Amino acid sequence: MSKGTTTRNAIIAIAVLVILLIAGFVWLSSRESAVTFKEVSVTRGNIAHTILSSGFVQPRNRLQIKAPVAGRIEQILVKEGQVVKKGDVMAWMSSTERAALLDAAAGQGPEVYKKWAELYLATPVLAPIEGTVIQKNVEPGQTFASSDAIFQLSDQLTVKAQVDETDISRIKLKEPAVITLDAYPDEKLPAFVDKIAFDSTTVNSVTTFVVDVIPQKTPTFMRSGMTANVTFSVDLRSDVLLMPSEALKVVDGKTVVLLKSPETNKPETHRIEVGITDGKMTEVLSGLKEGDVLMISEFKLGDRKSNNSPFGMPGSPARKSNKRP
Repeated sequence: MSKGTTTRNAIIAIAVLVILLIAGFVWLSSRESAVTFKEVSVTRGNIAHTILSSGFVQPRNRLQIKAPVAGRIEQILVKEGQVVKKGDVMAWMSSTERAALLDAAAGQGPEVYKKWAELYLATPVLAPIEGTVIQKNVEPGQTFASSDAIFQLSDQLTVKAQVDETDISRIKLKEPAVITLDAYPDEKLPAFVDKIAFDSTTVNSVTTFVVDVIPQKTPTFMRSGMTANVTFSVDLRSDVLLMPSEALKVVDGKTVVLLKSPETNKPETHRIEVGITDGKMTEVLSGLKEGDVLMISEFKLGDRKSNNSPFGMPGSPARKSNKRP
């Protein structure tokens, strides 16, 4: 092969390489600068600022039920988890004297036993309040002392939620809340604030207050000792302008959005004022009206962000709010 041919082939190879490099650069540039948008609308609705907390399910009032005298349990009429009313018979018992008498009569035959059982009646153990049986400590035939608790009764299950001291001032009595149990994460239990502790607890330099939260209706699967999460709804606002929080950006201390221009259908940077947020939605105080369309930029892997725009699109100058209602 001649020297001229070799030189010509080298020049051709270099030219092809340069063309490929230029083509690759153009392709990457167009790929990086491509911006797609998701459109969302400004709507009207209700919103509330929420405070999250956690705690445990406990009986609001735990009552130990004891017999008036020592003796023996003859019959139990309730089980754990059962709801009883005030005055319901929970069990029948014999005093120590009656138990000894009946044991002696049983050895003399069924007729003698029946005679003394009817003459010397058993003593009922009554429910002193309406509530749920949360613990049964005896079985039929078991003896006990007068100081022993036969049953434990709870009048109401409540969640003892630990609320940070920075949030406690915003929580009020009777305000709505939602309870979610770790054991049943898909069940949302409507509830309300029943009590706010006056005394705080400090653990690892974190100060909290105990807030009692009671479900409006206690479900059968709710158990004492369960771990619970509580969402408090505070600062409820009705019939206000709302927008998705993901459409918000903060530039130089100012809150802006990409507003779709009705004339060009292109996004324009627009300044607004916002109020409270629940994380997903944000209240709009000024700068937008119901039905306005906002555009949210979406980038893919390898996208190039512009220094001229907070939304990563080729720079568009911020447009001042027209104070739209």
